[in-house]
Amino acid sequence: MRYEPVIGLEIHAQLNTRTKIFCGCSTAFGAPPNSHVCPVCLGLPGALPVLNRQAVDYAIKAALALGCEVQPESVFARKNYFYPDLPKGYQISQYERPLAIGGGLDVQVDGTSRWIGLTRIHMEEDAGKSLHDGFFDSDRKTYVDYNRSGVPLIEIVSEPDMRSAAEAADFFSRLRDVLVWLGVNDGNMEEGSLRCDANVSVRPVGRERFGTKAEVKNLNSFRYVQKAIEYEIDRQIDLIDGGGRVIQETRLWDSAAGRTHAMRSKEEAHDYRYFPEPDLPPLIVDGGRIEQIRGTMQELPEARRRRFVAAYGLPDYDAGVLTQSAGLAAYFEETAAAAGNAKAASNWVMGELLRTVNERGQEIEQVPLRPAALGGLIALVDRGTISHSIAKDVFVKMYDSGRSADDIVAAEGLAQSSDEDAVLAVVRTVIAANADAVAQYRAGKMQTFGFLVGQVMKGSGGKANPKLANQLLKRELDAPA
Repeated sequence: MRYEPVIGLEIHAQLNTRTKIFCGCSTAFGAPPNSHVCPVCLGLPGALPVLNRQAVDYAIKAALALGCEVQPESVFARKNYFYPDLPKGYQISQYERPLAIGGGLDVQVDGTSRWIGLTRIHMEEDAGKSLHDGFFDSDRKTYVDYNRSGVPLIEIVSEPDMRSAAEAADFFSRLRDVLVWLGVNDGNMEEGSLRCDANVSVRPVGRERFGTKAEVKNLNSFRYVQKAIEYEIDRQIDLIDGGGRVIQETRLWDSAAGRTHAMRSKEEAHDYRYFPEPDLPPLIVDGGRIEQIRGTMQELPEARRRRFVAAYGLPDYDAGVLTQSAGLAAYFEETAAAAGNAKAASNWVMGELLRTVNERGQEIEQVPLRPAALGGLIALVDRGTISHSIAKDVFVKMYDSGRSADDIVAAEGLAQSSDEDAVLAVVRTVIAANADAVAQYRAGKMQTFGFLVGQVMKGSGGKANPKLANQLLKRELDAPA
């Protein structure tokens, strides 16, 4: 029997606020355990929550970008369950009346585009963190760090519209791109500020009714999302074909073993005993606030990708790389405008610039080399003033010094030579010194021509105009003996 997977994702995104959702404690990652806490996020008696306005604005911005309908009134609720990292014994979340509903994203897999709908986006506070290892008595005790307790989250719940692990991974990736682009989430999955749970079931092809789902918790990379779902699909099919049945449960992904394993039976929603949070009034969002937030939003990554392809004639790959962040996209556009050559600007930004940025562990906003300066360097190459190889050396000197390409080229005498007599002298020297390669070329082994061109460029110290060097070398080699 052939089976079809049915997949939905629940993505928890930490909002990029400086303080927690209901108190003034810092959200900074990496502080000593239990140093960013107060009576509110520790759930001490008499402490009352106060909603963080910036968190609401960020949540609205994400909802608008994903095409959701922001509700004029939403309600916070208490989600009751008992676990060591939940100090109050309940989590403040939204349930029956979330912040936003609907919306969705396109995914692209194997050249096919599919729309994946969203059910809802709701706001909530994060729980603390249980530490199960790293201590001398970890075999007997669990430690708890409450620094993360109260950090603002949005939970983005998809419809069960995905039909492959690849679609789920692409959806997660594209969603991350949007959130990071907007500045509402830092996209750091290693630190846990973006996490994904996958609901996976299988059903016979053609059947409408869903199968029993299993939830795979806390997937923190696109690769793990895809691998965990692939494993879970195969596990469920093997189980059914073997005469067993799938149990509704929560499972964890073991990346080392490459498999999921059972964590606990899955609670139904009513087990959480939701009821409205009595210490918080309904959240009212009027049209004016929505439009004000919409006015701060720039062109979204997918729209900018399409524009880069249409307006600049870039390949899809280039457009995808250049729109990894809003800062990188803006850097490219400024560079292209200064250079007057979009494709060359794309090559330099994706090549030398990003390589340097990655080597130094910088963000694009920290790059000292301004786009106009890089555009000026590209223009020198296009005009034939310097060769591409010399331009790479000039780039390194420009990066930290603040000097322009023109200044460096002039001061160090790096301009290409278009003096035909001077280049011809180098060509003839190379021909005389490489008799074997010359003989091979004249015998029809054309690939040796590239070697000889390289020797000419080397002999000229990289200053020979490459086009002129090619012309003169070919003329001399093809001349009758």
